[in-house]
Amino acid sequence: MASVEKRDMETRHGASLQELNPSSVHLPFSQELAQELLNTYGSPLYVYQADILHQSIRRITQAFSYPRTQFRFASVTNGNISLLQIFRAAGWGLHANTPGDIYLGLQAGFAPEQIVYSGSNLNCIEMEQVLNWGVTTLNLDSVAQLQLCCEVYQSLYTENSTTPRLGLRLNLPEITGDSRIGVRPEEFADAIALARQAGLKLSGLHFYRGTGTNATEAFSNVIDKVITTAQLLPDWEYLDFGGGFGYPYHHSGAAFNWEMFGTELSDTMTCLGRDIELVIEPGRAAIAGCGTLLAKVVSVKWQEEKQIVGVDTTVANLCVPAVHGGYREIVAWRNRENFHVETLHPLVLQLTDVCGNTTYSRDYLGKNCHLPALQIGDIIGILDVGAYGYAMSSHFLHCPKPAEVLLENDTHRLIRRREDYSILLANQVFD
Repeated sequence: MASVEKRDMETRHGASLQELNPSSVHLPFSQELAQELLNTYGSPLYVYQADILHQSIRRITQAFSYPRTQFRFASVTNGNISLLQIFRAAGWGLHANTPGDIYLGLQAGFAPEQIVYSGSNLNCIEMEQVLNWGVTTLNLDSVAQLQLCCEVYQSLYTENSTTPRLGLRLNLPEITGDSRIGVRPEEFADAIALARQAGLKLSGLHFYRGTGTNATEAFSNVIDKVITTAQLLPDWEYLDFGGGFGYPYHHSGAAFNWEMFGTELSDTMTCLGRDIELVIEPGRAAIAGCGTLLAKVVSVKWQEEKQIVGVDTTVANLCVPAVHGGYREIVAWRNRENFHVETLHPLVLQLTDVCGNTTYSRDYLGKNCHLPALQIGDIIGILDVGAYGYAMSSHFLHCPKPAEVLLENDTHRLIRRREDYSILLANQVFD
């Protein structure tokens, strides 16, 4: 059996051309638009489709009938201000993992009370910053973080201070497994006493199932257990059923069933007979599908029967395999100027590796894909990069990051400028 690392890198990617079989091809937009975008903004390029994002937001929102449900977008997946503003306009709040998430949320126009902090291991300065920003709901990862929060709150307290609403992130080994995140139920008594000594109360429980879970039952089967645990808190007011909701990067694979989960959780909350607030924090599930990374083919060579396609982007512009499993569906558009070029039959798909523009030995955007014979100047699209695409891109091998563009109401606009090489000198100190 192949190792996990090898399996991730060798996962087969789906790919097709618009001209091949339109009934079975999922292309995000036309070849003409893809070419126009690259001509206007350059290559490589992140492209986000507002209509797809709106559809995802509506589907998730409508899945819950429980009237006291609030939605908080997990901005760790994508921190572009223009995209955050779409969530704000839809009535969602923000879920923050870090002070940086909070900062971006405030810049996007979210009020502090619309932001829920559920992070880990803040130092004293960071905790003070979060409270000074006015964030009122904090789900804390440990008794030590709770103690720090209480101490900082007491040091900042004035008669005009807003009292924060505190919750605990839940660590329940029979559900969450061997996780570093959260507080175990046997620690609740100490945590409750600590909060009360500071004049605060623990009123919430935050449940985090795990990263990228597509199995609906992994969430629905634990609803009763999580609620039973929340009732150990005498001042229980809200249940944050968290994130970790997956996205089907394999388009033919298992997908999270929002309607089923929303119905089960809503029915259970309704039957409680208590006025408990419900918080849902989707991240990748809401935003992954709206993003495509466009790139141009700059090199083609053959090794026996395999096509080796070089493109002008790099794996550093995608998130690490541990986050998404190493798979992205890839599509391609033929440059019409290349149609006269004598090549293999355009209807025959070729075993293909799509390689980045660095010498890093694992710089594969796709390995063992099935793509048509391509030519220099053709365009590829790497789908479903809305989550953890730009957010986890890096300057590895000293490559500046691409631009970002939003397609909205039949128009396109720049929402983040392309970096140039000067970014590599930013903050360096030298003679």
